[in-house]
Amino acid sequence: MKIKLFRLLLVLLFISSRLINSFGQNVEHTHGNDSHSHDYAHLDSLMGGFINHKLLFPSSVPDRIILNLTKNPNTSVAVNWRTSLGISDGFIEYGESTHGPEFRIKPTRIKADLETLIVESDGEPLVKANYHSGIISDLEPGQKYVYRVGSGTHWSEWFQITMPGLDSPISFVYFGDAQNDVKSMWSRIIREAYHTMPQIDFMLHAGDLINRFDRDIEWGEWFHAGGFIHAQVPSIMTPGNHEYRNVKLSPQWRPQYNLPQNGVKGLEETCYEINYPELKVISLDAEQIDESEYFRNAQAAWLDSILTHNPKKWTVVTMHYPVFSTKPNRDNITLRETIKPIFDKHKVDLVLQGHDHAYGRGNVVSGANLKSKEAGTMYVVSVSGPKMYDMTYDESWMERKAENTQLFQIITVEDDVVKYKSFTGRGDLYDAFELKKNGENPNILTNQIPSTPERRHSKN
Repeated sequence: MKIKLFRLLLVLLFISSRLINSFGQNVEHTHGNDSHSHDYAHLDSLMGGFINHKLLFPSSVPDRIILNLTKNPNTSVAVNWRTSLGISDGFIEYGESTHGPEFRIKPTRIKADLETLIVESDGEPLVKANYHSGIISDLEPGQKYVYRVGSGTHWSEWFQITMPGLDSPISFVYFGDAQNDVKSMWSRIIREAYHTMPQIDFMLHAGDLINRFDRDIEWGEWFHAGGFIHAQVPSIMTPGNHEYRNVKLSPQWRPQYNLPQNGVKGLEETCYEINYPELKVISLDAEQIDESEYFRNAQAAWLDSILTHNPKKWTVVTMHYPVFSTKPNRDNITLRETIKPIFDKHKVDLVLQGHDHAYGRGNVVSGANLKSKEAGTMYVVSVSGPKMYDMTYDESWMERKAENTQLFQIITVEDDVVKYKSFTGRGDLYDAFELKKNGENPNILTNQIPSTPERRHSKN
């Protein structure tokens, strides 16, 4: 008996050492003139092993249910979910919402596409899952619908969604990096954002949603943090460097999301565009701009083309690496020299970024690298998770800054005006401005920065 207990103790010690080593790595990475490490910290939510197996292992009941925007977000929506391998058939049932339960009598049914993923990351057990996806099309703008996913006796609850109207304002939440301790520390941020403005049209994630690109437990934490919000409010996301390793995209990315595939060939679901009647939203794959000359040039040519031939009143671009950094000694020169001239040429209105784990917001006119009173492109860097970096004290481009602050941003596009508000994790307003179209002239910028002092560390 003692020998068996001793052997069991040795096994447990070995597993613990594997977990500690795998969650405490430091990987050097270089982009531009900046050489920095990816600190894969000892995450408090993972150090206990895999006690909450529901975050990791699928079952017959659908989980990780998420809506994504399609390229035509007024009339269609994409749906994705996960089950165990025993569930090979998946269906979406949907219909117009009703005042009572009668919608469930005869819903429309769609058979989902199926993709199997088997993944085993260092320090994690083997996870086998079926991912199901489909697109609900031919919906009526402005109409309210219900849907559920599953098959047989295994179904999700019914979710309710509202399609944006053709003339309706478009509102969305923008999150910077969640990345670390997502279940523990990011859950309150996405939930506070939803509490602050539940009637939003989509959520935008500017990369580094998790810390390790293939850790299924971390993806489980990300889905857990948003819970039903992911299934009720469509999301779009652009990959960060932590969704990549050695320029290889997370194996979970494409199976678990159902994003547009209308961008550069080879970058499906990472480089794409979405078109509302007066708003174009573009995702650029910043890691591929940084690491691949071919995809850098391809994305630049594609971006120039879609902005030339399909202009909208408002253009918003999201990518992970910032054109202008908030962090000392970090400067993405190649990205800026490649992409900013295209932003300037087409008068891109708003660029939403992450990566630097701080907050900076500033307006930069065409051909310049300094902030300006004349409205040019508005650049924002933000962070929603708990990992924080120090900021530069060079104030050349930033009008509002914050260190050691988790934030979320709510942006509304209505006719000729964009309204922007940034909130801290407490839900307090931290930054605000409006942009107003002015014919062929630059936008009119109205700063509405609250009197709250900037959250800065001491220079000492």
